[in-house]
Amino acid sequence: MRAAVGRERWGYPVTTIRFEGRMSDQDALMWAIEKDPLLRSTITSITLFDAGLDRERLLAQLDRATRMIPRLRQKVVSPPLGVAPPSWVVDPDFDLDYHVRFQRAPGDGTLRDLLDYAQPFAMSGFDRARSLWEFVVFDGLEGGRSALVQKMHHSLIDGVGAMKITMAFLDTTREGKDRGPLPEVPASERPDFVSLLRGGLGHNLRRVRGAVGRLPREVAATALDPVGATKQSARMAGSLVRMLRPVSEPLSPIMGGRSLSVRFDTLTGSLPDLKVAAKAADGTLNDAFVAAVAGGLKRYHDKHGAEVEELRMTMPINTRPNPDEVVAGNQFVPARFAFPLSIADPAERVRAMHRLLRGQRDEPALGALGPVSTVLNQLPLGLSTAALGSMLKGIDVVTSNVPGAPIPIYAVGARMEANFGFGPLTGAGCNITLLSYLDEVHLGISTDPAAVPDPEVFVDCLQDGVDEVLALGR
Repeated sequence: MRAAVGRERWGYPVTTIRFEGRMSDQDALMWAIEKDPLLRSTITSITLFDAGLDRERLLAQLDRATRMIPRLRQKVVSPPLGVAPPSWVVDPDFDLDYHVRFQRAPGDGTLRDLLDYAQPFAMSGFDRARSLWEFVVFDGLEGGRSALVQKMHHSLIDGVGAMKITMAFLDTTREGKDRGPLPEVPASERPDFVSLLRGGLGHNLRRVRGAVGRLPREVAATALDPVGATKQSARMAGSLVRMLRPVSEPLSPIMGGRSLSVRFDTLTGSLPDLKVAAKAADGTLNDAFVAAVAGGLKRYHDKHGAEVEELRMTMPINTRPNPDEVVAGNQFVPARFAFPLSIADPAERVRAMHRLLRGQRDEPALGALGPVSTVLNQLPLGLSTAALGSMLKGIDVVTSNVPGAPIPIYAVGARMEANFGFGPLTGAGCNITLLSYLDEVHLGISTDPAAVPDPEVFVDCLQDGVDEVLALGR
């Protein structure tokens, strides 16, 4: 019964995907600050399959997917004078062969060879005149396997949404199923200066009308409960200060370097065992994951003789009210907070993370990210980039927990064996992303070589941190 429910939820096209014609202010800010290449927001994944991927069949599936999901054929167009966030328009020059490439596996066809290939691929910027995604399909891996390396810009979709969108070209059985007639190609657009300006001004006018329409309700609520409104405003102000406060440097005394390079590594563990360990310590899966990361980071600093009480973390908090609906773009808010490294007992560490992370989800300022982004987007680009950079480059670690498919997934007859997600550094020293699949958790570990010059030691320390938490369930 569990598999049947999972298959229905992950099957195509059960998930509803809603597309807006214009970037949100948050996505627009993420797009704009890439003036500083350290702040690039690229999501990368490496998916391993048990057999080769037939080129013609896969291209046909992907062609269908781009017709079903117009965002995959759209590019970003900014309005004149920056009067509004950029629009998404269907690219009249869209070329599937540019976005999907086929190559023989590098080196000896090992996972390490794929990771080495993916590193510069992930850090290279997108062609801003095209759709913001690129796939590379590799055959000839060891054991007759194949791999798909995916690269998407974060303004296109977040990690949870990317998992849903990829089901447009994947299957829940090896045989696949009839997807019906091939949809028409979305109508392309070539908006001119006047239409872009008119659309941007109209967008802002609608926002002003919406704000004016809400004003009487807000005034009435304040009049009915002035004391409560004052307390709420004070709580919001304090939360905003915590969220927006510039940080001059990371808390780690040894992970302060930053560069334009990235190193990818992976770890794999048991999903059931991690759930049991989390339950044993009265925490959630995410609490146990973050506690394991904290334990690993503590070991890494100990290896280098560095005493540190806490580090600074950014964690995306999913804001989707309905898990079965996906709005293209980002449906998360980034919580930024310090977390302790000094808790030696792993069970107590899980419980401490549970209290800390629950408190972060209740921060009032997380709901104000849209208006804050609106204000920052009105600043000159250099100022907004500097403002965001001051908040992001002092981050020691980014963690992210993305739920994957609980059932087997296939691509044109080949079975998915593993799926690793690598989140962007965006100025941090490292990013550790947990992506589940079947009964496994796959950790995608991204480190800046200037912050972590000995990645093998770093990964070994993380493995020790994971093992220590898993032992709670035994």
